[in-house]
Amino acid sequence: MTTLGKTTLSLSASICLVLGLASAYAQTQKATHINRAIDLLAAGQPIYYTGSHSGTTGTFEQGVKDAQTYADYISYDMEHAPFDVKGLSEYMRGLVKGGPTKSGHRTPTVIVNVPVNGTDEAAVRANAWMFNQVLATGVHGVLLTHADDPGAVRAFVEAIRFPVHQTGVGQNGLKEGRRGVHGNATAAEIWGVSQDEYVKRADPWPLNPNGELLLGLKLEDKYALKNADANLKIPGIAFAEWGPGDMAMSLGVPAGPRATSDPRMKDARSTILAACKANHKFFLNTMTPTDVVQMIKEGVMIGPASPEAAEIGRKYTKRQLPW
Repeated sequence: MTTLGKTTLSLSASICLVLGLASAYAQTQKATHINRAIDLLAAGQPIYYTGSHSGTTGTFEQGVKDAQTYADYISYDMEHAPFDVKGLSEYMRGLVKGGPTKSGHRTPTVIVNVPVNGTDEAAVRANAWMFNQVLATGVHGVLLTHADDPGAVRAFVEAIRFPVHQTGVGQNGLKEGRRGVHGNATAAEIWGVSQDEYVKRADPWPLNPNGELLLGLKLEDKYALKNADANLKIPGIAFAEWGPGDMAMSLGVPAGPRATSDPRMKDARSTILAACKANHKFFLNTMTPTDVVQMIKEGVMIGPASPEAAEIGRKYTKRQLPW
């Protein structure tokens, strides 16, 4: 069996765990990855994040403060907030200063929304420099916005990866990575490893079982919806969301609290959730105190959540890793 096949089976088992199956690993879980979110997902535990469109402040002081966040990871917005790499770098340094976390990780996981729309391959390749600069700050993952086209998704994964990593190359048209070595020194310092070790570990998980990067897709418009299954077949992607705000606009659904109840929106969400399950990817959806347990039962594994919602979810799944 190939490494990808073993990884797929492992991922499928992890999803089953969250539905109530006990795991010896989950009972004695300790920090094994640099990326806390990966430790949790590998154990079948849902993860809860904070940040995103709140406009995370890119300062050293804010990083020190956020190092002890209740959340499993911080969604750092550079899609709608300024593309301020210096601010992000200072923020990451502050997280290190304020760490480690209660779970024993050097910092909380940080996943960045980069302002590169995946409309087509050419658009992603032309803007790949943004991924390079963001990754050089030591973040743990990247989201591709408006991931409309399989070619764009392939270009995204290739831009993130170093060419020394060959797992998955040749599958569904994926070519070797194009990321360069420069910038590794700062990222390695944030991770607390040597530059050689950083190169070994800075690869997408679960494609690479030893990888530390989480790559996600925003399937948030009618074009991405049409290609949802094809997009999620590209090796290297760990999770996807359906972006109800932009999806509603794309489908012509009036904005407002009732938008998600529109049949077109329900169909869109169901399509993307089904595509995630079929391709063994984690599904991202908002979770609230009133629906977090139901969301977990449905198969939601990632989502923005308040401290109250996260607490309810963690107790329901009997989380062992401290938070």
